[in-house]
Amino acid sequence: MSQSFIARNPSVLWFLLLLAVFTICISVLSEAAGSSVVSTSFLKTLGKTLCLCLVAVAMDVVWGYCGILSLGHFAFFGIGGYAIGMWLMYDRTKDIVIASLDNNILPATPDEITQAIGSQIFGVVGSADFPMIWAFSHSLTLQLLAVVLVPGILALIFGWLAFRSRVAGVYLSILTQAMTLALALYFFQNDSGLRGNNGLSGLQNIPGLEDVSQATLSLWFFWASAVALGAGYLMFAGMISGKFGSVIRAIRDNEARVRFLGYHVESYKLFIFTVTAMVAGIAGALYYPQAGIINPAEIAPIASIYLAVWVAIGGRGRLYGAVIGAALVSLMSSWFTGGSAPNINLGFYSLQWTDWWLVLLGLAFVSVTLFSPKGIGGLFDLWPSRKGDGA
Repeated sequence: MSQSFIARNPSVLWFLLLLAVFTICISVLSEAAGSSVVSTSFLKTLGKTLCLCLVAVAMDVVWGYCGILSLGHFAFFGIGGYAIGMWLMYDRTKDIVIASLDNNILPATPDEITQAIGSQIFGVVGSADFPMIWAFSHSLTLQLLAVVLVPGILALIFGWLAFRSRVAGVYLSILTQAMTLALALYFFQNDSGLRGNNGLSGLQNIPGLEDVSQATLSLWFFWASAVALGAGYLMFAGMISGKFGSVIRAIRDNEARVRFLGYHVESYKLFIFTVTAMVAGIAGALYYPQAGIINPAEIAPIASIYLAVWVAIGGRGRLYGAVIGAALVSLMSSWFTGGSAPNINLGFYSLQWTDWWLVLLGLAFVSVTLFSPKGIGGLFDLWPSRKGDGA
C-alpha cells in the first residue's frame, strides 16, 4: 500500500505548522495588534526574510535537486520587484498629480495628466516621456501578470538556448552570471526606462490605502509573504517527491545516463529553470514594497552569489535547509549591518561589524563547506527517522 504524500515527507507538515505558529505569534505581538513587542520596522524585516526564504527554496530546487548552479536567479527576483514597483510608482504619482491639478481653473486633459506624471517620475533622469516598457504600468492586473511572465519568458528563452546547446556545469553558471550582469548594466542606464541608478522608490506607499497605517500594511505583507512561502514550499515539495523529482535528481547525479534511458533531459531542466524563475519573481514582488525601494544594485551578480551561499549554508538538496540558510543569514546580516551588533574595541583596533560582516559570512561559508558539506540542515540527518526526507 502506497504511503501518502505527508507520510513520505513529514518535514513538509512540520514546516507548515511551524510557519503557521510563527506567523500567528508575530502577528499577535505586532504594533498593528496593539502590542509593542515587535516593531513595524522589525516586522518588515521578518516579512522580507520570508520572501528571501521563498527565493532560496526556488534556488535549492534548481541547484540542489536538478544540479543547475544558477547565478542569475536573484535577477528574476529583482525583475518581479521592478514589475510591481512600476505600478506602485505610477498610481501613487497619478494621485499626487491629479490632486495638484485640481487647483487649476481649467480641468487638465488626459494628455496633460500623463505628461505631468511622466515629469514627476522621469524628471530625475532628465525626461518626461513614458518609455514603452511602462505601457501597462497603469494596470495592476497586467503588472501582476508581468511579475510572473517576464521572469518566466526570460528564463524560458535563456534556458532553451543554453540547454539545447547542452551547456552545463561551470560554463552554464558563467552564462547565467553574464546574463545577470548584462541586465544590471542595462538597468543602470538612464535611458533604460527604469530611472537608472535612482531605481524606483516610495514603494511602501500603496495606492488607495493611504489611510491605512504602515503597521497594518506591514502586517498584511507579512501575512502574504508567509502564505507565498508556505504555498511555494508545498508546491516544490510535491514536485520533487514523485517520479518527476526522481528524474531531476538523476539528472543532477548523472545526466548522460538519464539521457541514455530515453528522457528528454533538456525539457526537464528547462521546466525547472522557468518555474523557479517565476517563483523568484513573485518573491521579489512581495519583497520590495516592504523594502520601499529597488535599484539596479539588487540585480547585480553578487546578489545571486549570496543566494547560492545561503542555500549552501542551510544545506542544498533539502528545502528546509534553504529556508534555514536564508533566514539565518538574512537576520544576521540585518543585525550586524544595521548597527544593532555592538562594536568591539580591542585597544589597538576597533572592530566595526558593518565592515567585517562579509568576512564573517565568507568564513561561515568556508567552514560549512569544509566541516559540514550538507549544511546546517544536514544536522537533522543525525536523527535516524529523518534520513531520506529531503523536503
